[in-house]
Amino acid sequence: MPKLNLTRRQLGTLTAVAASGVALGLPETAVAQSGYRPDLAAKHQFRALWIATVSNIDWPSAAGLSAQQQRTELISWLDLAVRLRLNAVFLHVRPTADAFWPSRYEPWSQYLTGKQGVNPGYDPLAFAVAEAHKRNLELHAWFNPYHLSKQTHLGQLASEHPARQHPDWVFAYGPELYYNPGIPEVRRFVENAILDALSGHDVDGVHFDDYFYPYPIAGQVVPDVDTFAKYGAEFDSVQDWRRDNINKLVVEIGQRVRRAKPWVKFGISPFGIWRNRATDPRGSDTKGLQSYDEIYADTRLWVESGWVDYIVPQLYWNIGWPLADYAKLVPWWSEQVRGTDVQLYLGEAAYRVGERGAWSNPAELSSHLTLNRNYPEVTGNVYFSAKSLRADTLGATSQLVAEHYRHPAITPPMDHLWHNRPRVQAPMLVRARRTGGGVELRWESGGVHLPTSYAVYRFDGQARVQDCDFADATHLLATIRNQWFTDATAAAGRSYTYHVTALDRLSAESEPTSCEVT
Repeated sequence: MPKLNLTRRQLGTLTAVAASGVALGLPETAVAQSGYRPDLAAKHQFRALWIATVSNIDWPSAAGLSAQQQRTELISWLDLAVRLRLNAVFLHVRPTADAFWPSRYEPWSQYLTGKQGVNPGYDPLAFAVAEAHKRNLELHAWFNPYHLSKQTHLGQLASEHPARQHPDWVFAYGPELYYNPGIPEVRRFVENAILDALSGHDVDGVHFDDYFYPYPIAGQVVPDVDTFAKYGAEFDSVQDWRRDNINKLVVEIGQRVRRAKPWVKFGISPFGIWRNRATDPRGSDTKGLQSYDEIYADTRLWVESGWVDYIVPQLYWNIGWPLADYAKLVPWWSEQVRGTDVQLYLGEAAYRVGERGAWSNPAELSSHLTLNRNYPEVTGNVYFSAKSLRADTLGATSQLVAEHYRHPAITPPMDHLWHNRPRVQAPMLVRARRTGGGVELRWESGGVHLPTSYAVYRFDGQARVQDCDFADATHLLATIRNQWFTDATAAAGRSYTYHVTALDRLSAESEPTSCEVT
């Protein structure tokens, strides 16, 4: 058999499922009663991919590449996101208690130069933010809070690594090292190390995945008995204490991010099952690993309490899978966010396309988004990982884009953040003319609060549009950061009406300004 080199999120998927050939089938829904229109092109939709750096999964393709090679590769990933009509990327910037920026707390990542602590010669996070914003992509900095190393010898870490200075902060579990979440000093250090990335880096989001307490390994116990005895006296069980440790981290990171930069979003991508219904009547109709019980992540509480701005459950299973049916988990998660300010994006297993069973059908991934249209609470999808989307196995990526991403989309507004921010004003169109390359538009910003980006709409003829004409993406041509745009698709001899709106960084949109071109 070939050697399996799986990431932990992939192993988490395999914990809950095995191969199956269950036929695809969409559930009946009560969509008609809600007035939701699944046939419309969604105007506000979060579309993102994970760019994983741990073990050089996606980027850089190998440790030790030159700075220029690394920059070139990263640009290619961002260009891929643009070609697929995505609007965000999650970049892994602290994969194993190390840094992809000049951190004041932790050493440079080994996945850059091949040796932990060696300066790569530039600031990868600053470069990534600048290049993403050029392409009008949100850049969410992705952190693993407690995962320390993919080996168990402290001596292999950089000499200045905090774990070597504080070996009492660390425990080994299985083949890896972890910071101990039960030590308050560790939690404060981890928060400081993460918040350091916000200083001097204009990121759009702070993002965690499912790395909290380690996934269970048969025959092994998390070695935190002494820590529980020291810090857990008020708790009836070590399990409740562990969940409280993670809850504190989630609450405090969210609060600190909002104090530092209230426009930066905070979100988490947990394992896709909170609890099974057989264990807890509030749980999902599933039979897989339970994040609440096994890795001490009370994801339902985070949503219910509004501690996160978005949640991206990793629903890495196919429609109809008996142990964890995608079609049953989507409505369950939709119900959890309903009535809250927490936005729901779904984590999609692009890496599974081509596996035996349902994943051998190139339409499986696209069928997920078709199902999602029935649930208005689902406002986006995130794909793991970048290289899987680029591979386009079985043509699944091409089909997904053709069926669901024919138009660009604006990230969903988050008006509950940064309440007192000034609203952007409509831009002023100063020129619209035909050129050899199409129709060229130029405009100027209006008002004091400068927009982050702009949306360009096009209607045929001398159109008299109404507000409802801007409700979906049917007429949306582009979202850009420049104050000019050339419509290269404009047909010669046809007249058009163009509208341009201004957007702030939380996707609040101004009134449109318009002009006609004949």
